[in-house]
This record gives sequence, C-alpha cells and structure tokens, in this order.
Amino acid sequence: MRYIVVIEPGSETTAWGVVVPDLPGCFSAGDTLDEAMENAKEAIYLWVETTLEAGKKIPKQQPMERWQKEPDFAGWIWAVVDAPVEKLMGPAEKVNVTLPRLLLHKIDEHVHKHGGTRSGFLAETAARALGAA
Repeated sequence: MRYIVVIEPGSETTAWGVVVPDLPGCFSAGDTLDEAMENAKEAIYLWVETTLEAGKKIPKQQPMERWQKEPDFAGWIWAVVDAPVEKLMGPAEKVNVTLPRLLLHKIDEHVHKHGGTRSGFLAETAARALGAA
C-alpha cells in the first residue's frame, strides 16, 4: 500500500526524519534520504503488523491536503512510499469479477502509468474505501 510520509530534512549533524501521519506514532530516520525512505517502509510494515496482531484496525488514510495543514509539518518535504503490507492480511484468493469495459480500460491505463497490477490496484482501492490496510 502507498502511504503519505513527511520528511524532515537532515544535515551534516542530524539524520533525515520521516513521519507517517496516517499511522500515529509511526516514524523513522536515516543518515541519507534514501536510507530514511527505506527505513520508513520497514517502520510502516512493523506498525501495521503490530496493530493487526493486537486485533486493532488500521486507520483510514487521509488526503495529503489534510496533513499539509498541520503546523508541525510546515517546511517539511512530502512524499509517498509503497510498503508491502498486503501480505499481512492473509493469503490472496482468486475471484472472478465483472466490470464495465470502459472502467476496466481506465484501471489498466492507471496501473500502466503508475506501476503495479490490476489486482493490486483493486485491492488497494477497496482497502482504502473500507478503511482497512
């Protein structure tokens, strides 16, 4: 799943900080931006895993615009990371669905442009709509 992250730039003496605003308390850091982003993926995975194991729900993701209004994040850098948390929801099951041809064409155009698969897009979109990870 893709998660919005907010990045606090590092310096010669401080690490790059990364906060995942949709997951309270989920944060990470790294000596470089690339390291911080990779560590953020791991932090998201562990946060979701711990939350699901505790029997709790994953918070519904909010639009970036909502978080950009937060004064704590003023001047920070905004990005999106893709963390592979889908496998935490159990094994995949194959299903047969019927969709209008035009809608299917638009889905395929979207995944071709943004990467991923048709199944992944449908699963991620459904999870967001249902407020689940």
